[in-house]
Amino acid sequence: MKPYVFGVDVGGTAIKLGFFGPEGKLLKKWKIPTRIENSGSHILPDIVSEMEKTLAAANVDWADVEGVGIGIPSPVTEDGIVLRCINLDWGVFSIPERLRKLQPAIQRIRVANDVNAATLGEMKHGGGKGRNSIVMVTLGTGIGGGVIVNGKMVFGRSGAAGEIGHICVNPDETERCRCGHRGCLEQYCSATGLLKMTRRRMAQNPEEETVLRDMTDFTAKDICDAARDGDYVANDMLKRLGRRLGIALSAVAGTVDPDVILIGGGLSSAGDILFDKIITYYRTYAFHAYQDTEFALAKLGNDAGIYGCMEMVYLAAMEEEQEND
Repeated sequence: MKPYVFGVDVGGTAIKLGFFGPEGKLLKKWKIPTRIENSGSHILPDIVSEMEKTLAAANVDWADVEGVGIGIPSPVTEDGIVLRCINLDWGVFSIPERLRKLQPAIQRIRVANDVNAATLGEMKHGGGKGRNSIVMVTLGTGIGGGVIVNGKMVFGRSGAAGEIGHICVNPDETERCRCGHRGCLEQYCSATGLLKMTRRRMAQNPEEETVLRDMTDFTAKDICDAARDGDYVANDMLKRLGRRLGIALSAVAGTVDPDVILIGGGLSSAGDILFDKIITYYRTYAFHAYQDTEFALAKLGNDAGIYGCMEMVYLAAMEEEQEND
């Protein structure tokens, strides 16, 4: 197995890159802006350019690089075909094919949804270390999800496995989710959803007292802080979030039966004031066989993606070696 690997986590505003050496040691990490103009046509050339500059500075040849792993914020099939990525203004195409046209010396290319890749990173190096089957949900601007079963990343037929945020939890919702449907989990349990639902409640119940009314432009963090300080409205909004997410995760567990459910993303920094509510409602509604599933916080933060992308390459290489033995 070659000693070097690149892990690349492509986001809507920034691309995070990691250059890994022997035994998966992170030698360098950095980020560059995501240039989405001209239908995102600069993104892959920019990535190749950064990798080539890094190899030149380290005096390493492509022949010593096992491959490149890439995480993309959209559904991706197991063979690396991206199925429309709105954040990058991409259509449908094969990422490995385009990368090899840019740099034919790249030996192995693995591509996955960014949260699936981050879930693998957490399984190998973070909050899920030592486990074999994991569900991870990230609570940020939206809701991301990743699923690993028996050590293998689950892609699904169209690469959309793990899209937990777009499970419908309220078919009576009148407003549309950014995906175009109504009542998605993301509309209630993301940081954006928590803000929106709280503002909706305050507008509909002007007589309810809450410290949030004294803030001109409060954030999801302000809601969590207010709940921690005993504000009834803020605390009740977190209860509602915890109930919806707990129920949704109990349904996911009924399909996957994971060793552990990881919670990550910016909203996870709220800590026990939110974490305990999610777990309480999960245990209330989960089937007895998986009612005691362990919960844990993700640990790698923004580095989870590059670690997971690195691991995708090494896992593919090991699988090939086993097949050839």
